[in-house]
Amino acid sequence: MGSVFSIADFFHMLRRRIWVLLGVFVLGSALALMFAASQQHLYTSSEVLQIQGATVSSDLAPTTVQGSSARRLQLIEQQVMSRGAILDMIDRLGLFDDRPEMTAADKVLAIRKAVQVSGTAAAREGFSDDGSVSLLRISADWPTAEGAQQLAQEISRRTVSLSVSTRLDQSRETLDFFTLQEDALTREMDALEREIAQFRARNDTALPGSTDAAQSELAALNEQILTIDRQLIALQRQLAAPAQSRVERRNREAVQAQIDNLVEERALIAQNADALRQTLTVTPGAQQQLDDYARQLEELRRESQAISARRKEAETAYRLETQRQTERLTVLEPATFPEYPYTRSRKTIALLGAALSLMAGIGAAFLVDLRHPVIRSAAQMEHALGLRPVVSIPQMTPAKPPRRGLRARLGLRPRRR
Repeated sequence: MGSVFSIADFFHMLRRRIWVLLGVFVLGSALALMFAASQQHLYTSSEVLQIQGATVSSDLAPTTVQGSSARRLQLIEQQVMSRGAILDMIDRLGLFDDRPEMTAADKVLAIRKAVQVSGTAAAREGFSDDGSVSLLRISADWPTAEGAQQLAQEISRRTVSLSVSTRLDQSRETLDFFTLQEDALTREMDALEREIAQFRARNDTALPGSTDAAQSELAALNEQILTIDRQLIALQRQLAAPAQSRVERRNREAVQAQIDNLVEERALIAQNADALRQTLTVTPGAQQQLDDYARQLEELRRESQAISARRKEAETAYRLETQRQTERLTVLEPATFPEYPYTRSRKTIALLGAALSLMAGIGAAFLVDLRHPVIRSAAQMEHALGLRPVVSIPQMTPAKPPRRGLRARLGLRPRRR
């Protein structure tokens, strides 16, 4: 340790290098005072948001808002801390009205440094982490207590508002998508049904719903034709016997009139039956096309039923979102008005700087003394060389001669008194 081997040597070293110690101490203290004077007090205020679960179970009414709460809150935070949103917030709160020389970029950077958003993960269910967040803490640091409280409240208000609007927009877009899909499928089915009707009209085929009725009607017409044929056979047998009397001839004429009427009726019924039979007659190519139409129509109906079910679920989810019955952000702890700054006081900073300056001065004095290793006492010589000196001659400071007066220096006799 150079020439310092004891506490007494240490104090002797400080006495020898007192000017170095004082210089470093004064310079360091001055710098500490300047640094303390440039420091600004900061106040902090925090608002805590709680993420509450859905009122209705997701099994009964599934939500259309997908993704974990942590991911959604991250996207919301990015929107809240965007440049445009921050500048709008600065104008709304008047945060930099006393700093007109600051640019917009400096203001945005200052706000981003002053605001901290942190989340607390929810308890896991099992071993999987679904990214759920239970608490969201928004903290703001500002030179004034009122500014810190207002900034935390504004960030919290914008976060809650964006969370609600984002969920509503996503639910509305999902509902609009399924509604448009359902309308498109309905129009497509209507167009296909019109095309089927036009095809049947071109190919003179009955509609699917009227085929059974037409076949039943054809069977009834055939039955009527058989009945008329039986009646004709019976009437014709009556005409086989020759008429002898006038009464028989009149009866014969009446039977003949009945036969004529039945023949005309049979011809009309047969004509209708032929028309129905022709209507029910379909060529193999037309039947194949009808089968294709039927498959397409059935597929569209199944798809329409699935889309309709999804649209109803999306409509239910949107209704729950408008009533705020799903996952939502609520203020658990509002931002309080900070009474004291959390930063160190200027006096404390100055005292710490002075203490560090004193330590630095002692270190500088020791280094300067270390550069000139001189044995200054018998104890130091014994400690350094292991030899005890026989005689220790102290340093003698010669006395200064008395100052001679002006008459003595000029060679004159001193004046008598």
